[in-house]
Order: sequence, then structure tokens, then C-alpha cells
Amino acid sequence: MSIIDKVREAGVVGAGGAGFPAHVKLDAKVDYVLANGAECEPLLHKDAELTETYIDQVIRGMELSMEATGAPEAIFGIKAKRTRTVAALENATAGKPIKVQLFGDYYPAGDEFVLVYECTGRLIPAGGIPLQVGAVVHNSETLLNMAEAMEGRPVTRKILTVTGEVANPMSLSVPVGITLQELIEIAGGATTPDYTVFVGGLMMGRIESDLSKPVTKTTGGLIVLPSDHRLVTRMTTPNKAMHRIGKSACDQCSYCTEFCPRYLLGYDVQPHKVMRTLGFTATGKENWSKWADLCCSCGLCTLYSCPEDLFPKEACDQAIADRKEAGLERWLGPTEEITAHPMESGRHVPLKALMQKLGVKNYDRPAPWHHCNYQPRKVTLPLSQHLGAPAEVVVGVGDRVGAGQVIAEIPEGKLAARLHASIEGTVTAVNGSITIEQS
Repeated sequence: MSIIDKVREAGVVGAGGAGFPAHVKLDAKVDYVLANGAECEPLLHKDAELTETYIDQVIRGMELSMEATGAPEAIFGIKAKRTRTVAALENATAGKPIKVQLFGDYYPAGDEFVLVYECTGRLIPAGGIPLQVGAVVHNSETLLNMAEAMEGRPVTRKILTVTGEVANPMSLSVPVGITLQELIEIAGGATTPDYTVFVGGLMMGRIESDLSKPVTKTTGGLIVLPSDHRLVTRMTTPNKAMHRIGKSACDQCSYCTEFCPRYLLGYDVQPHKVMRTLGFTATGKENWSKWADLCCSCGLCTLYSCPEDLFPKEACDQAIADRKEAGLERWLGPTEEITAHPMESGRHVPLKALMQKLGVKNYDRPAPWHHCNYQPRKVTLPLSQHLGAPAEVVVGVGDRVGAGQVIAEIPEGKLAARLHASIEGTVTAVNGSITIEQS
């Protein structure tokens, strides 16, 4: 069976957050396989920790991707500050056509467009994908899962970081489908009585109030903060209030644009112009909304750049949604001969400066690898844990399933990924997800 088929059977998806089915990425011919281990979200450590812990499997995953895509070269992008992991990588790649590319400690070094540019010097066309410049990009955990797939082991566990206001910050592997609350308890519980949970990161993640929600294949981490933290207050401001404040206070200083990582790479993203749309209520709004179309929602403009603490990122989100609802074609600006801004490397935002602005420097502490043997009594497995169509259920209520058994298949002709049981037990519910309980 081919590498692509093995990866497809194992239900491997992009573990960095996007969830793109990995078998589709492998079905291409490229010049480079790139590993994204830059991990630029503040406070998260899982990529470095898993790479160090499973170094042989991660490198094996890169070699498998190279074999499938015909790539003669691979590059592992990682921050230079991860000295232990860098040493492990350099030792494991000695004599192999795999280069270790060191990044500075800035945000967002892990953005796909930034990673491709830093590793290859190539700029992805506006609105395009790495494949268009001869590259395929995988998260380090995805590579680990590819190596596991070749041994016949499907994706039933997720590696993530739990940190912030918890007793024992850690990076660990847990069964897919356990609750967020269980995850916090594994880390020793919250250390403040009134807390708020960020899922996926402070910059590009979300606040989740329902801690009965499950861990999925794309959950990158949990950050627990006090509910009165300034960042919680800002991120829970109602959208109408965000836009009202922006309409009244934006003075068009353009700092949001000047620090935008996509703008600095040469793409036509200009959040300060999008902010002008907040003042249009009748007509003309679409003329300014187009400057949001290439926004990557990194959040840097809202949470770092704006001197007045306004919400340019949310204005861009709204502009993109409005243009889509109106049926307007995506505006991409120049798609060829993109040139990086001459100050591109000089305007990188240091992660420590970002954490200072966010007010989380006191949580900047290690989250070392924890060997977790937690066995849940129940898991809930959503049918949509990937980009594309939901997986198609192939089990019913009352069925006994074993750990690793296929419980949902890829629909015919659709972009999707298989789903496997993460524990042994009985199927007790099937709706938009599959619930399995030990009996």
C-alpha cells in the first residue's frame, strides 16, 4: 500500500490547526517538504516538546513526505531559542537531505506564507498555496502521525500544551474526544476560581465557555487566564461595540498596516483602510473592504500594533464576511512579481514584546513533556475535525468498537478525513458527533 493510502487510512490531518487532510497534500510533486515547527503562539510549547520526544518518528515523517512528493530537499523550520530541540534535530538529520532552518523569536514566524519565504525565498502568489511555489508544508505533529500511519496506527490521540493558571503546565498526548475540563484537571486543575479558557492560542485561538467540548485533531493547546484579565475583557467585547469604538476613534495612523506580516511580504493587506469601512453605512463600503481579503487573522494589528487598542483584525473579519455575503469576487491585488517590503525583517515583532503587551509574561514558563496515561470513560468525536465535508458515520448506537477502529469514512468524492475510535467501548450517541462510552 502506498504512503498516500496509508496516511489516508489513518485519518491524518494538519495538526497545526487548519486540519487539511494530509493525504491530499502528499498527492503532488514539489521541490521542498517544509516542516512547520516555529510555534509562534505565545505560551505554547507542544511542537518543540513532541519533536524532541519523538524525534525519530518526526524525521521519518519528513522522509515519507519527500518520498511521496518526489521532493529532493526538506527543511525543518524552528526557532533558534529551542536549543535542546535544535540539537536533537541536527543530530537526527546529519547526513540526510534535511536542513534545519533557524528562526528568530518573533510572531508570526509560523504563518505559512512567512515560513515558505524564510525557508525558500519564494513568495506564494496572492490568495495561493505553497504548492504553487513547489512546496508542501506540514506541522511537526502531522509528520509524527504520518510515521505512525505507516506502522498501521491511526490518529486517535492529540498532542497539546496546557498552561496559564494551572497547577502543572505541561505538553502531553491525550485521547481525541476527552473534554477540555478533563484536560485542565490532568494539568492539576485551575489555580484561580474564576477563569477563562483560550483554545488554540491567545492570538488566533478562541475563548471557549463550554468546557464539556471535546479535544479534536486540531486542538493545539489550552491557556487558562483569570476572567478579569485585560485580554479576556478585550476579546469578549461585542462586535458591535468593537466597530463603534473603531468608527469613532481610528485616526488612520496606519500602524496596523505597517506591522502586518502579510503586508510586509508584499501582499495588499491594509487594515487601516478597512477601518474606514466602519464609517460607511449606505454605500461605498465595498471599495475599502477589499483590503481585508488577504488578511491571515493573526491578530497582531488588534493585540499589538494599534496604539489606541482598537480592533482592526475584527474589522477585517467583518469585511471578508460582508463581501462574501454580497457575492463579491475575491480581490487579490497583484498575483505575480510580489516583492517583500524592504523593512520586512526589521519589523518582526519579538515574542517577548508581544507577551508584554498582552500582559502574559508572568505565564511564560516551560510546559515540559508529560507522559499521560489518562483513560477516559467517555469520548465525543465530532465528524468535522478537518477541512472539507464531515466524515460519514459507519457505526450505530449500541455497536461495540475497539480503539483505532474506523467509525466514520470519507464521503465519496469529497475532501474529508477518516475518523477512528480513540477508546474501546459502546457507541451511545450519533448526531454531529459520535459518543463512545466504556462499559
